[in-house]
Amino acid sequence: MALEKGALDKATIELMFMRVSQINGCAFCLEMHGKALRESGISNDKLDQLAGWRVSNAFSERERAALEWAESVTLIATTGAPDSAFEALQAHFSDAELPI
Repeated sequence: MALEKGALDKATIELMFMRVSQINGCAFCLEMHGKALRESGISNDKLDQLAGWRVSNAFSERERAALEWAESVTLIATTGAPDSAFEALQAHFSDAELPI
């Protein structure tokens, strides 16, 4: 995948994949990405709060920007990808890291 070949760190990539898997309801993917996140050092508490990341204070602004973009791209057919989501990415990630 393109994300895995860029400069974005693996933990952020896996966090995005995990959120996309939650939205898509893929049990296999949830297990796979959950395992990868635990191996990267994410706490179970933080992982438990992922579905409610918007109201949780467990996530950094950088992680929030990545999660918002992941959701936007996953739901693009119904909600579009707002400029504000991309602007948040640009504020927290370098050009080499941008997960687009």
